[in-house]
Amino acid sequence: MALMITDECINCDVCEPECPNHAISMGEEYYQIEPSKCTECVGHFDEPQCAMLCPVACIPVNPAHVETRETLMQKYVRLTQTAA
Repeated sequence: MALMITDECINCDVCEPECPNHAISMGEEYYQIEPSKCTECVGHFDEPQCAMLCPVACIPVNPAHVETRETLMQKYVRLTQTAA
């Protein structure tokens, strides 16, 4: 499952630097998460850092990108191999 940032985002800049996969960037109006890079921090942390730190709790699971923990781990491996 990739996460998503809703329009309740207040652009506080807390989430972007905490994303180990660099999946978060500023969109036209508020931050957004690139689903192909989001592993919900699987492989890096026990919990998604962006959702843990978000002061307005606007980072739910994206229903359009449901993935198993195994799939997220495979994505993590793929992303870290290409970054090396």
